Amino acid sequence: MVLKVNCPQCGRKVEWIDDNKWKPFCCERCKLIDLGEWAAGNHRIPGESVIDPEDDANSFH
Repeated sequence: MVLKVNCPQCGRKVEWIDDNKWKPFCCERCKLIDLGEWAAGNHRIPGESVIDPEDDANSFH
């Protein structure tokens, strides 16, 4: 029996197999929508920032 998971974007059932190059997404479109959400800052992993706001973001030492 093949494991099926829900696409994180649209909820459609997706077979978790090696041949599914978009897993866990159902298609490229859903994968790109999710990537865009991360890039826009709409998805975040909870926790403290690894960037110190006291540091000057434009200076490299």
